[in-house]
Amino acid sequence: MVSRVRRAAGTRAVGHTGTLDPFATGLLVLLAGRATRLARFTDGLAKTYRATLQLGAATDTDDATGSVVEERPLPQWPAESVVREALAGMTGRQWQRPPAYSAKKVAGRRSYALARRGVDVVLPEVEVEVVSLELLRWAAPTLEFRATVGTGTYVRSLGRDLAGRLGTVGHLSALRRERIGPFDVADALPLGEVVPGITLRSAGTVVAHHPRHDLDEPAWAAVRHGRTIPAAGGPADGTVALWYAGDVVAMAEVQPEGWHPIVVLEGA
Repeated sequence: MVSRVRRAAGTRAVGHTGTLDPFATGLLVLLAGRATRLARFTDGLAKTYRATLQLGAATDTDDATGSVVEERPLPQWPAESVVREALAGMTGRQWQRPPAYSAKKVAGRRSYALARRGVDVVLPEVEVEVVSLELLRWAAPTLEFRATVGTGTYVRSLGRDLAGRLGTVGHLSALRRERIGPFDVADALPLGEVVPGITLRSAGTVVAHHPRHDLDEPAWAAVRHGRTIPAAGGPADGTVALWYAGDVVAMAEVQPEGWHPIVVLEGA
């Protein structure tokens, strides 16, 4: 996708804010030109996924691309109320074991590369946040749910752990990323429309979730040269998006002495 957008936008400066699992579909946010310098300010945005969980069979990848390693069908599948209760019990901050087939590093090597070579990889648990879980459909043994999660959360692991709470095993047969922060897949360009001449959104949309301050010309001149400017209200900490002439021109860190530019977009 990066290569296609490079050709369509006519620039080498293209990057993404996070990939998808090979079997997954949905939203991919790409940045082009000067907006690539804003990628780090999308860190921490919640992501929303729609997942389909197949109960009764576990795979080594926790998704449909892997080999079945265990089968455990239930003689009687749980009632919908039990499924809803299990989902409700999995929200909030918690510890999660990432899938062996993931991009996590083990002694400098990607976990999935070791797993593909037959190495038995057991990754340590990491703390994640599950903002919400919503049951969409329950037709045993298939369960569809929507998950809104924080950075670093694996929905494949959520599916695996949900199956465990229901007394069986399972794997995801489908996964679609629907949203990243303010970006919704419904507003995204389909693959076939990524062609030369595409219209890119303003760089300001990348940081629209940050507090905004509009600069006058003297303040913009100071920011352009990396100088701290007096704070004009706004948050007591964090970062502020600085705008001039209708577009974002810099990101500033809130410091006791004022707002200090940490990224200044060239050509603004």
